[in-house]
Amino acid sequence: MEERLQKILAQAGLCSRRQAEEWILDGRVRVNGRAASLGDRADAQRDRITVDGRPVGQAEEKKYLMLYKPRGYVTTMKDEHGRKTVAELVRGCRARVIPVGRLDYNSEGLLLLTNDGALINALTHPRHEVDKHYEVRVRGRLEGIEQLSQPMRIDGYDIRPAVVEVLERDEQSAKLRLTIHEGRNRQIRKMCEQCGLEVRRLKRVAIGELPLDPALRPGAWRALTEEEISYLQGKAASAQD
Repeated sequence: MEERLQKILAQAGLCSRRQAEEWILDGRVRVNGRAASLGDRADAQRDRITVDGRPVGQAEEKKYLMLYKPRGYVTTMKDEHGRKTVAELVRGCRARVIPVGRLDYNSEGLLLLTNDGALINALTHPRHEVDKHYEVRVRGRLEGIEQLSQPMRIDGYDIRPAVVEVLERDEQSAKLRLTIHEGRNRQIRKMCEQCGLEVRRLKRVAIGELPLDPALRPGAWRALTEEEISYLQGKAASAQD
């Protein structure tokens, strides 16, 4: 059965559909020796599909991981600058998993990884709103904390107000729990900077109602439980409605 190439690559656990589109546009995908174009369809059973010259096999067994990403790692599977990647932390899972969303180099906390391309696409697409919860230690102009819960424009985008809870506060610093929706690149750091606040520590503690396992140490991971997988699949299904 013929399907769009983006769907085939995602189902094979190689990437999300959006990433597949970029690979196709970059000329990295070929079907039966011919460079693919955006919108092309193929039959995964009949056609020879390659990415960077490597054949795309059948769909792998689905893997779903929770990682406590430590600071000092980039949320990619390969880094051209030689920095440590989260791929190094999950080598023992015996599958080609990729991150669901991102956490920047100096941030830590909950990161999901999977080879379920459909789930990645559903949870990370800009039009889908899955709340992300963070604990953030800030210092600086603390009166700026109130601005975080106001509409804001970052990098040319109108950002929805964050939900802000002050967990601790003294004269020079504060610990906040922030809930955001979009999850754009370095969004919380840019929001805080715009409000006169310096981020000293940023930790993602939950995605939706899925919390970071308190038993995980930085750099450690575990497989998601069936209940956790069902929860994420339910969020993905509701996002696509």
